[in-house]
Amino acid sequence: MRKICVIGNSVAASRTAEEEPLAGWGQYLKEFLGPDCDVRNYARDALTLRGYYTQKLASLLTLVDHGDLVLIAFGQVEQRLNQPNLYHGPREYKEYLRLYVETLRAEGAVPVLVTPAARCVFDVSGNPVDTHDGYPQLTLEAAAELGCPVIDMTASTTQLLAELGPMRARGHFRWLDPGEHPAHPQGIIDATHYNHAGAREAARLVASGLAGLPGLPPGVVDIPRLMPGPMPPVQTEFTVQQPQLALTAQPEVAVAPTVTSPILGELGGAGRKLTGTAPEGAEYMIFFEEGEYLGGTRTAEDGTWQWRRAVQWPAGRHKVTAIALAGNAVSMAAETEFEVLDRLEAPEPIGPRGGAWSGPRPRFSGKAGRGVQKVMVLEQGRLIAEAPVADDGSWRVTHAHDWRPGTYTVEFVGVFSAIHSPPARLELKVHGVPEDSWLHTSMSSRLPCGPGCKHYPALPAW
Repeated sequence: MRKICVIGNSVAASRTAEEEPLAGWGQYLKEFLGPDCDVRNYARDALTLRGYYTQKLASLLTLVDHGDLVLIAFGQVEQRLNQPNLYHGPREYKEYLRLYVETLRAEGAVPVLVTPAARCVFDVSGNPVDTHDGYPQLTLEAAAELGCPVIDMTASTTQLLAELGPMRARGHFRWLDPGEHPAHPQGIIDATHYNHAGAREAARLVASGLAGLPGLPPGVVDIPRLMPGPMPPVQTEFTVQQPQLALTAQPEVAVAPTVTSPILGELGGAGRKLTGTAPEGAEYMIFFEEGEYLGGTRTAEDGTWQWRRAVQWPAGRHKVTAIALAGNAVSMAAETEFEVLDRLEAPEPIGPRGGAWSGPRPRFSGKAGRGVQKVMVLEQGRLIAEAPVADDGSWRVTHAHDWRPGTYTVEFVGVFSAIHSPPARLELKVHGVPEDSWLHTSMSSRLPCGPGCKHYPALPAW
């Protein structure tokens, strides 16, 4: 019997009954494969390429036999520059893919790279939005360079989202109004992870990708089973009849809902979520902007609600009207105003001055533009430091380790939530004792800072 092993992160991981309605595509893959295939799902939550390589891969290498397929499905979070524990620079990302492929081939297994699944994110025109910042392309490039089979799950799941559209697509995700599922009485907005229907469709697309790989032995994929499942229904918020009437109706509920987030004038990203509390007895919330109906959500038993628009907010200022419904009665209206950013200006490095000499432990400083929360510092594509931005836009950080003498190019990137700016570059000249000086070589018996160090850049922790 041939083993089909899945390694990756939370989107593929199998789920227990206690985790419903959450499901991972790896748990449905067997449904589309032949009877001689033994699917082993080793995908795990919260693991990146770096983390899985050091924490889990050794166990898999002991289990695989010659000819077993190993699907390598990462890339969901490695582009998160605002989260240092997750971020892999492009070169690091491709280098880890190379290590996986070469290590598995050495054991006689057949590695197959899998690009990440698309998230349930649409623009205002109803088109799926790429949220992976070019990392699927890095996977495709690595596959071409290594001569490795690849399944472009980003392309197939993006096509699926385009076919479903924003009014239906969330029916494949763990995105629920309050009261829709007992596991989430307050509701949950999760545009990344699948429910059971979505996980099955994603698994079908992976199996279809497998079937299209050249050289695949016959009988691995059960072709007749590759039939799409039923299309999810139109979401409730898009079935509300004549919602605009709530704007002109005489309010029978003399209390307006409360909007707790965003606060007045707050900056947010294109996926800005609204939260608040409805008047007593209200069962549903509806939202408008400039008289246009945007959508709605049920309220929880305690009156709280949370809602995110089915499409992204355009950049700029928004003034949203919220009205609660209690049966046929409408409440007084509440309003909130916020601003959406969709791009950031590159930060301006001030110190050290370009071309100036620095001591062995550089101190970086500068100014950041509006909205920037942190400035990330990179060298050779590796994240080496982060600097919080003060209210006046200034930032500063002293690197935690001595640098070797030489000339380096350092990059500074501003981040706000999941948005990041283009890089600003600085040429840094470091003065110090040369590596081949006796002052260094006379201390060669002592180990330098290694993987156990708490500073950047962190090497894999075994």
